Amino acid sequence: MNERNNVENKEQLVGTNRADALPKSWDPQSVEKDLYEGWVEAGYFTPDADSEAEPFSIVLPPPNVTGQLHMGHALDHTLIDSIIRRKRMQGFATLWLPGADHAGIATQTKVEAKLKETEGKSRWDYQRDEFIDKVWEWKREYGGTIQNQMRAIGDSVDWSRERFTLDEGLSNAVQTMFKKLYDAGMIYQANRLVNWSPVLETAVSDIEVIYKDVEGELVSFRYGSLNDDEPHLVVATTRIETMLGDVAIAVHPDDERYKDLVGQVLDHPFRSDLKLKVIADDYVDMEFGTGAVKITPAHDPNDYAMGLRHGLDMPIVVDTTGHIAGTGTQFDGLSREEARVAIREELAKQGRIVKEIRPYVHSVGHSERSGEPIEPMLSLQWWVAVDKLAKYAGDAVRESDTVIHPESLAPRYFEWVDNMHDWCISRQLWWGHRIPIWYGPQREDGSRDIVCVGPGEEAPAGYEQDPDVLDTWFSSALWPFSTLGWPEKTPDLEKFYPTNVLVTAYDILFFWVARMMMFGTFAGTETPELLGQGPQGRPQVPFKDLYLHGLVRDEQGRKMSKSLGNGIDPMDWVRDYGADALRFTLARGANPGVDLPLGSDAAASARNFATKLFNATKFALLNGAGIAALPNREELTDADRWILDRLEEVRVQVDAYLDDYQFAKANELLYHFAWDELCDWYLEIAKTQIPRDGQSAQGRTTQVVLGRVLDVVLRLLHPTMPFITEVLWKALSGQETIVTQPWPTVADTNGGATKDEVAARRIDDAVKLITEIRRFRSDQGVKPSQKVPGRLDFAAADLAGQEGLVRNLANTTEPDADFKVSATIEVRLSQATIEVALDTSGAVDIAAERKRLEKDLAKANKELEQTGKKLSNDAFLAKAPDAVVEKIRTRQQVAREEVERISARLEALK
Repeated sequence: MNERNNVENKEQLVGTNRADALPKSWDPQSVEKDLYEGWVEAGYFTPDADSEAEPFSIVLPPPNVTGQLHMGHALDHTLIDSIIRRKRMQGFATLWLPGADHAGIATQTKVEAKLKETEGKSRWDYQRDEFIDKVWEWKREYGGTIQNQMRAIGDSVDWSRERFTLDEGLSNAVQTMFKKLYDAGMIYQANRLVNWSPVLETAVSDIEVIYKDVEGELVSFRYGSLNDDEPHLVVATTRIETMLGDVAIAVHPDDERYKDLVGQVLDHPFRSDLKLKVIADDYVDMEFGTGAVKITPAHDPNDYAMGLRHGLDMPIVVDTTGHIAGTGTQFDGLSREEARVAIREELAKQGRIVKEIRPYVHSVGHSERSGEPIEPMLSLQWWVAVDKLAKYAGDAVRESDTVIHPESLAPRYFEWVDNMHDWCISRQLWWGHRIPIWYGPQREDGSRDIVCVGPGEEAPAGYEQDPDVLDTWFSSALWPFSTLGWPEKTPDLEKFYPTNVLVTAYDILFFWVARMMMFGTFAGTETPELLGQGPQGRPQVPFKDLYLHGLVRDEQGRKMSKSLGNGIDPMDWVRDYGADALRFTLARGANPGVDLPLGSDAAASARNFATKLFNATKFALLNGAGIAALPNREELTDADRWILDRLEEVRVQVDAYLDDYQFAKANELLYHFAWDELCDWYLEIAKTQIPRDGQSAQGRTTQVVLGRVLDVVLRLLHPTMPFITEVLWKALSGQETIVTQPWPTVADTNGGATKDEVAARRIDDAVKLITEIRRFRSDQGVKPSQKVPGRLDFAAADLAGQEGLVRNLANTTEPDADFKVSATIEVRLSQATIEVALDTSGAVDIAAERKRLEKDLAKANKELEQTGKKLSNDAFLAKAPDAVVEKIRTRQQVAREEVERISARLEALK
């Protein structure tokens, strides 16, 4: 553990004015960049693998090299940095390892689009190596955007260890993993149904398929005889072009209507080479439509599964570009959309169309990158057999080797890993990790020898490498250990693996997290000498904790999207409010596994909080606050003991929240303590305890307490708000940086003393009394600066020692000989009910106060009228979101209460 700079023993005198170390006001844009670069240059973020300190490591979920930070990234990075900065302050050898993903499809698509725009060429106009060189050029020119944005929001990553999924070391790891899986019989080649992108001409993963509701047509047509007395069946489809690949018609085994047809063979209307067998299968819903389903095994997932069960032929009728091909019909060469119309028209000519229903809205998968409808297609691809890997991944969580936070999301993880299908890992691209499979010369019977080439090995002479590349998720599944040097035994791998926690959004639980668990536990089994042995002989896991946060949404709870125009660029908030405000807004709303609605009002609130901290610290410095050893408890006032005891309670609770990844609760607690208790009350109390000349013993004690409370609050807030806490803490302490200061302990607060319940009660009572007097004065129209004589029985409520405090902050003076009671209030405190008698004569301008109140009453009545009209409008209530309606109801209630309060005050003035 690192040791704190002993700032208490420096030649800093309590009361030394360091306010000149601060600017006139808080302007984050003027300081954030230089602060960050100074941290990096000083090496604060670069841990020593040879350090004896306990390690703590996190790998950054690698953003696409093509990307820019969106609010989801900003949330992810804020939470990770909060964890890392706190662990660094707790003395761990802390590594946050950054990097980027080569993003095969996304990057190749961007480069192809650029080449088309600038050169009018496609990738097919280049040799493969030439095109890949073009992509590397693009990466060097445009691939650093997200890294610059990470610096702007303060990510304390170790840039010296930055990795890229196509760098030499990670490429070696990918080749090693492929070889190990292949040799274990867990990678194989097979014809299976995949998601095919006709525009990109490649298989794509499930996560790259976006489902949209589209308007289509449901066409019912007749197979078999056109004579009702002869064998026939009516089927319905939204993709009538696929009927060119139909090989069967399925009915339910219990459907009496079709029992005599099961086993019969019907002719295909357009293809003499295909016969349609009527089969019986429990999958068919006899109550839906006609109870008969056309079967196209090569172009539909459900049909494919049925084709396997019944041993059906699987003719492919759509080529890689999305055109009809290989059918021997007049429809060959037509696009899917053109064939849909032509086939329907031809079937109508034959008298086979039974009915058409337009429009018919149904969900269709689209390519996320290129936008066109996905074509389910039978294709020869490389696959990973996942049974064994999925069991490793599932058992690791069941045995608590990896713990999911929040626990409520664990069932979703098990649902995925326990029902996982084999994983298609080949992509028909050029940018990426090329599959390390090599094929020998083709024999007369078409067969070829196949070899898998591992790192450092060479393929036999005359062999050709498979042209496909690996799915991007293959290399990112190795990320936690490949980035640390695996399969080499590096100091980083030995020191920082397994990583401690993975932080990511719950929506990629299946696609990335589960795959890291699969490959991590497999690598732990295969190479325990490199990755260490897992608990009780089980495979080593890639991370011990898995924290899943929610998605960032707009204020109405909608997903942020370009089409809705409701997206927020985090860099806009950095510019407008500062990086600390962005981070605090996100962390304050981050409840585990729960989506975060976000709007600019929250960012403005966070900016105001930063300003509040700045002003409070500047005030404290102007009043001589500094960091020094705390005096003995008996030298402290009730207020001093109260604030230190509250500080300890907050520290303990913040630690508990952060240990449980409850970022929202921790930051909400710090917000209210810093604003409500420290700034609004203790700072005001300190003014009464620190004399202007700063010479009294009590004044010097309060300076120390105020400095200590700010010191601890700034350190507790540093993980979330690194920039402003750095500036303020350096001014307060005169030291180099807060980044490497120790995380607060009980020794920094009240030293472990038993909470002073009496002091807490007295201050709580004093605060309540002051608040009630202030409220009454305001209602009476007395200006805040106006001193008012008042008679209070402090002794009755055990507040004799707080009289100066109450009178100062309530702005009341002791009664004199001319004291006349013009108003009284009763305030119920913990020990007694106090009567407060005030003489407000001469303190209120009755005419001016009446004029002001009448103006306020008119405004409140207008608000009451406007909200009432909206809430009585049935059309508005039917269309407006619930949150909007509730907001108007709240405004109406506030207006109603204002009308009542102001009316009562006007009546009293008579």
